[in-house]
Amino acid sequence: MKKILAIIVALATTMAFATACNEKTDVSDASNTEAETSDTQASESSEDTEATEPSTAESDMLDRAGNGIVLPEKIEKIVSMAPSTTQVLIEIGLADKIVGIDTNSVTYIADLSADVAQFDMMSPDNEAIAALDPDIVFTSGMSSAGGTSPFQSLIDSGVCVADIPSSASIADIAEDIRFIGTVTGKESEAEDLVEAMNLYISAVEDIAKTVPEGEKKTVLLMMNVPSAEFPTIYTVGKGTYMDEMFGIIGAENAFGSQEGWLSISIEEALAADPDVILMDCNWMPGADEAVKALEGWENVTAVKNGDVYQIDEDLCSRPNHHVAEACAEWAKCIYPDQFNEFNMTLELMAEAA
Repeated sequence: MKKILAIIVALATTMAFATACNEKTDVSDASNTEAETSDTQASESSEDTEATEPSTAESDMLDRAGNGIVLPEKIEKIVSMAPSTTQVLIEIGLADKIVGIDTNSVTYIADLSADVAQFDMMSPDNEAIAALDPDIVFTSGMSSAGGTSPFQSLIDSGVCVADIPSSASIADIAEDIRFIGTVTGKESEAEDLVEAMNLYISAVEDIAKTVPEGEKKTVLLMMNVPSAEFPTIYTVGKGTYMDEMFGIIGAENAFGSQEGWLSISIEEALAADPDVILMDCNWMPGADEAVKALEGWENVTAVKNGDVYQIDEDLCSRPNHHVAEACAEWAKCIYPDQFNEFNMTLELMAEAA
């Protein structure tokens, strides 16, 4: 449990830093890429066995953190050190190119080769990663929570390391997906994911508009259950994509007046008296019931009414197109009368796009 809470602290620190300091950069320098795009698309092979052709060959560009990177001529081996990126890579058709993942990406292991290597995203074995001879390594802001990249030795050795800091908005998530598509030569497939996400979110927003103004609910998102040993609660404020999700479904974030990824006290949570509590912590099964049983929480509106729900952390805490589905999941908990019959999928949205 201590390790899990340490990761939550790292996440909150990373997200806060990203929200306050990170203005993400356009995926590439158009002067370097425009002339190459049509040639790359024309030369792409339909055979699964051939290497993926990136949209730029040996052209300088910027990753999502604003670092200059040089892409290899071909991308045949990919290491993904964030589950959100791993999922995108799989869904744009690059599962067979992935040779290494972070341990949190094990969720998608069934879609990958049996011998895919696994690494700790917080303290990666750079020598073992280098031994895989990857053409590109995708990293995330989570790994740099301490302020420095644990992948620096890989960068120094000449490996193409593309960093994708933690997204602060839905728009950032869309650009992250486009960036992954750009560097792997899967621009069209990535754009399909973005369009499906946007259509899905629009469908959720349309239903949210039917919630009467006087019935809008205040919601507290909790990433852990507090205890005497760990009394801090981790949640979100404005300037985060999760706060934006509350706006999409027509709910009020209990701590939306504060900035970034937050740590609050039990007293602050009780004073907020939320109508609904969402437990964003798959690592703690039964977290919803644990909160209901907390001493002193019996008078919180959400607890009194039984409106405490465990949500799918994999949907909402992994910033990619699946946050659209997380919006619907949250909405069904918060406004069941309006959303219980909502059964759209990203696949249907992709077909409609």
